[in-house]
Amino acid sequence: MIVLTTNLGEITIELNLEKAPISSKNFLRYCKEGFFEGTIFHRVIDGFMIQGGGHTENLLEKPSHDPIVNEANRGLKNVIGSIAMARTDAPHSATSQFFINLDNNDFLDFTATNNQGWGYAVFGQVTAGMDVVNAIAKVKTHSKFGLDDLPIDPIIIEKVTLL
Repeated sequence: MIVLTTNLGEITIELNLEKAPISSKNFLRYCKEGFFEGTIFHRVIDGFMIQGGGHTENLLEKPSHDPIVNEANRGLKNVIGSIAMARTDAPHSATSQFFINLDNNDFLDFTATNNQGWGYAVFGQVTAGMDVVNAIAKVKTHSKFGLDDLPIDPIIIEKVTLL
């Protein structure tokens, strides 16, 4: 279990090491390195998801480790409260950024081994703090420096605790 302490409260996440070992170990690595501390939720879309794990409060993108293999084909679904790896259009491009689903986003699930169908790899579930996740979802956002849906008042990951 991992607790993300934000300036709006705590979010507890349970990783699924069995079905998503690569993504889970990747996330744990960043947690153990203290990488997420001081990063923000930089993309917040109410009714869809909140995304973080890559930018500082100054909107600088932190350098990350190499991309990992996409595990979206291992059966986990993008349902409310699940945590998944964010990536670019390239299926196997996920590094440090992640998102928490605010809805059942089945259109993000794996359908085929092609660029269109790879989907987004779920690797865990929020087990406590969905009220905090939902509070983050309701903050006012704007566009700044090429980032859309950026909270006006930064939502900061202040501390990461491994339980």
